[in-house]
Amino acid sequence: MKFRKWQVPLAATALALTLAACGGDDSSKDKTATEQQQQVEYRDELNIAITAQPPTLDTAQTVSAVALDIAGNIYQQLFQLDANYEPQPVLASSYEVSEDGKTYTIKLREGVKFHNGDVMEASDVVASMNRWLVTSSRAKSLLQGAEFTEVDQNTVQLTVPTATSDILVLMASQAQFPSIMPKEIIDSATAEGFSEYVGTGPYQFKEWKQDQNIQLTRFDDYVAVEGAEDASGFTGEITAPTETLTYHFVTDHATRIAGVQTGQYDIADSIPIENYDQLAADKKLELLTFPGGTLTAFFNTTERSLKDEKIRQAVLAALNNEEIMLAAFAKPELYSLSPSYLNEAQVQWTNDAGAEFYNQADAEKAKNLLEEAGYNGEEIVLLTTKDYNEMYSGTLVIQEQLRQLGMNVRVDTFDFPTFLETKGDTSKWDIFLASTGYQITPPQLLAVTPDWAGLHDETVAAGLQAIRSAATPEEAKAEWEKVQGFMYEHATSTVLGHYNGVVAVNKEIEGFELFEAPVVWNAKIPK
Repeated sequence: MKFRKWQVPLAATALALTLAACGGDDSSKDKTATEQQQQVEYRDELNIAITAQPPTLDTAQTVSAVALDIAGNIYQQLFQLDANYEPQPVLASSYEVSEDGKTYTIKLREGVKFHNGDVMEASDVVASMNRWLVTSSRAKSLLQGAEFTEVDQNTVQLTVPTATSDILVLMASQAQFPSIMPKEIIDSATAEGFSEYVGTGPYQFKEWKQDQNIQLTRFDDYVAVEGAEDASGFTGEITAPTETLTYHFVTDHATRIAGVQTGQYDIADSIPIENYDQLAADKKLELLTFPGGTLTAFFNTTERSLKDEKIRQAVLAALNNEEIMLAAFAKPELYSLSPSYLNEAQVQWTNDAGAEFYNQADAEKAKNLLEEAGYNGEEIVLLTTKDYNEMYSGTLVIQEQLRQLGMNVRVDTFDFPTFLETKGDTSKWDIFLASTGYQITPPQLLAVTPDWAGLHDETVAAGLQAIRSAATPEEAKAEWEKVQGFMYEHATSTVLGHYNGVVAVNKEIEGFELFEAPVVWNAKIPK
């Protein structure tokens, strides 16, 4: 996934050139520039339109992009990813790894304050990280048997049963990231999460108006990383120049588009591709595109009709991915077809294993497999949400493709939080589509996470462990090719295609960054 930085507006460049052309010595030019800078007044609120209401702000429990984007302003991690996808210390100050690779001793930054005024200590970190280990589906799967303990007030220790190469990456990744919060909040948490949102980040939680918005306000006692330089991914300098961030839940795409065009919203995510040309022509806006991830179809391997592998293989044989992706993203230049589950630019991991089962569009083969399976008109339920246009549009195309085989297919549509809740009950669906962001390593993929779509397969689990314990990158890649090929052969899921994400922003905005998500903690906009 590439990093794309906000570009200085053309008007600002022209102004700078004009000033540079004026006569006078360097000191007078510097003085003029400084005076003009001081004259600029900035708004005290940034309005961000998102496509769905987050299901939770408990980061350990969710892979929802809208939830993680908001929560990333409130919470921080021990380590976070920079623009090169390298883990960097944030709430940690340093760390050491034992010779056997099973013990991580992590020194904490001192004097960091929570939003409730308490100073972060090792007991808070231990409570937060141990909850993450048993709450995050990825942590439960990949760090089973791991434990954090307190060494002293400013030092914690992580012990793992097996040495692997991805420990810091798992702790630093955004999906289901481990938020550090006060121990008292962790102790009061229930299975559903917690009622207080208290972190160490540059913004603190103010209010959640159901079905309307979430509002955050600047945390004036925020303690920045000492010596932090320019912003880089989820690390680097954080200035929080804007007093209030308001995230508006705007599920209706037309309303979100109109709002960003009129200036009601300064940033709008998940821009429907059919509106791309309309917004690109708007001189007040800038459209940013970035490698977004994959649109993936997940099959129910545990119960209902698709528990039968031959029926899953029949579905896979029938899918015409070009039709699905065109309906989902409208413009061929904004998507590509490839069986790779990871970013095609990631040479370490991308491969075409399973290509013979990808984008087959073979109705005759599919019908033969259905006959072999003894399919007799059992209802196939496709689960979806209109909150994400690409997921909904792609689902309708799949419904029609399967109906042409003579299958009995129903689409169940919910708002996004209900979609996620229903997905967790495998008795209620057979197939669902999800637009999933790119991951850094294969073991982090939702397609191999048991709690995501119910895939519990010993071959896949063994393959993931072999990847994590591989002695060389080449050995790890070979192991992943085996796993990917196995998943396509047994039709556990399928990548439908790779897509570019589109974000619309007001051209006047400054300090906005686009990494894995819109990064707004340095953003400001003139009055």
